[in-house]
Amino acid sequence: QVQLTESGGGLVQAGDSLKLSCEASRVQFTLYAMGWFRQAAGKEREFLASIGLSTGHVYYQNLSMKNRFTISTNNPKGAVDLLIKNLRPEDTAMYYCASTRGSTYFRESDFGSWGQGTRVIVLS
Repeated sequence: QVQLTESGGGLVQAGDSLKLSCEASRVQFTLYAMGWFRQAAGKEREFLASIGLSTGHVYYQNLSMKNRFTISTNNPKGAVDLLIKNLRPEDTAMYYCASTRGSTYFRESDFGSWGQGTRVIVLS
C-alpha cells in the first residue's frame, strides 16, 4: 500500500505564502498522478488540484484557483508540491495529498491512496 506523507503546514498570517509537500513511499506500482484536497471544519473535503507525474498535465478546481494555487512535481516516482499564495483565513483546513494509478485524476473517487494530512491555520 502506498504511503503518502505531507509536510509544510502550520500557522501563518493572512497574505503569506506556504508550500505544502507530499512524498510517496512503499510504491510498488507506478503512480500516474497525485493531487491535493482540503477539508475545513464542518465542511466536505474538496478537490484543489492534481498533476500527472510524467505528463505534467494539471487540473485545478476552477480557473480562479490558479491565481493563488500552484501544483508541481519534480519527481515522477511520487512527489508533489502545492504552493498557496496570499493565504486567507478561509484557507484554514486540513490539506490532504492523494495518489492514483489511474489516468483520470480530478475527482475524489479517482484517488486510491491518501495521506494523513497537514494542517494549515491562517490568522487574520
